Amino acid sequence: MKIAKDFRWEMGHRLQCHKGKCYNLHGHSYSLNVEFEGHINASSNMVIDYFDVKDLISPLVNELDHTIIVWKQDNLLLEAMKKLNTNIVVVDFETTAENLCRYFLTKIEAANLPQNITGVKVRVCETENTYAEDSIKV
Repeated sequence: MKIAKDFRWEMGHRLQCHKGKCYNLHGHSYSLNVEFEGHINASSNMVIDYFDVKDLISPLVNELDHTIIVWKQDNLLLEAMKKLNTNIVVVDFETTAENLCRYFLTKIEAANLPQNITGVKVRVCETENTYAEDSIKV
């Protein structure tokens, strides 16, 4: 059985690895779909309660909402954002949608998930028609 919940946030970034427009600082209205797979818990009759999903994922999304996410190797952008005194989140990866998937999966995997959960899948959408998706077995 699978259940899923969607989340949204606004965030800016740039891709140093990109040879086109995405090298420039820009932003997206991101969405995140988190899917939990597992057996129905006999006491709750649920795979996982949607309130528990919200309690787990919302802090991760809220940490990124209305920030600039910056790869720690992007010294130029780090310096500029610090001068602007704006909210930044520094990460140790290039801020592609693929790496954001891994970021969320790593954080979710480290959480205390119910024992009946057997898998987690996340989909990070940068636009309405582009996304990256990854999953783990737990």
